[in-house]
Amino acid sequence: MFSFSEDARLEELFPVIKAAGYDGVEPVLSESGYLRHDSTDKEILNISRMAGELGLEIPSVGVWSLWENNLVSEDDKIRKKGMEIVKKQIHCAALMGADTILVVPGYVGCDFAVRQERVRYDKAYERCVEAFRVLAPFAEQAKVHIGIENVWNRFLLSPLEMKRLLDEVDCAYVNAYFDVGNIMYVGYPEDWIAILGERIKKIHLCDFRRQQAGMGAFVDLFAGDVDFVKVAEALREIGYDDYLTLEMLPNYRQFPEVAIWSNKPALDRICGMV
Repeated sequence: MFSFSEDARLEELFPVIKAAGYDGVEPVLSESGYLRHDSTDKEILNISRMAGELGLEIPSVGVWSLWENNLVSEDDKIRKKGMEIVKKQIHCAALMGADTILVVPGYVGCDFAVRQERVRYDKAYERCVEAFRVLAPFAEQAKVHIGIENVWNRFLLSPLEMKRLLDEVDCAYVNAYFDVGNIMYVGYPEDWIAILGERIKKIHLCDFRRQQAGMGAFVDLFAGDVDFVKVAEALREIGYDDYLTLEMLPNYRQFPEVAIWSNKPALDRICGMV
């Protein structure tokens, strides 16, 4: 639920999501909020219960806090905390019945992290492979897939590089979580889908307008430059048959729940094409 703040009131939000016609929700782990690093099993299961009572599935669990806990950091303590956060995600997903977690694979540089650092690209890559090789057994034991997301991290900028990383980690439970809008500043989503193929476990849908800059370039579905016809065609060709999860970042400044209503017709059109 990246479309909402980390401290959203789920007892109010879940009924709105259901009423808008969605099938599932994606809780997001953060330092503070409704799903935290220190959330108890009881609290985690309560989120699952609230969703289940409304007939909402939980297919995946996202994360906010890996931006401040860079998995490829120069600081060993920060890297270790990042690893623990991913393990917590895996635990949360297993309890809630989700089969995938969205993981930020670290960054070479990031303009919006509070504690910014610059990491040399080759070192970041080596640390990333090492981190996911360590995390892979935890994911496999829990039967929860790690979905590495393409994000604005100046890292893993090519589908060939992402595929190479997944091949080097070499675990059936470490795959890709592909965001069609995030990739627009460096490439074309249909290429990534074709090249990664069955390694894609989940899809985020958002749109991006190239003529704008920064986070303000993310716009409502069909208002930007993502070619959703080609995206749908690529998804059909690889046999993708899983969730298409709406992500509205940045959040609407007022009444963020309106975003899920206003984008539902476009989402339905995309689902119909796939």
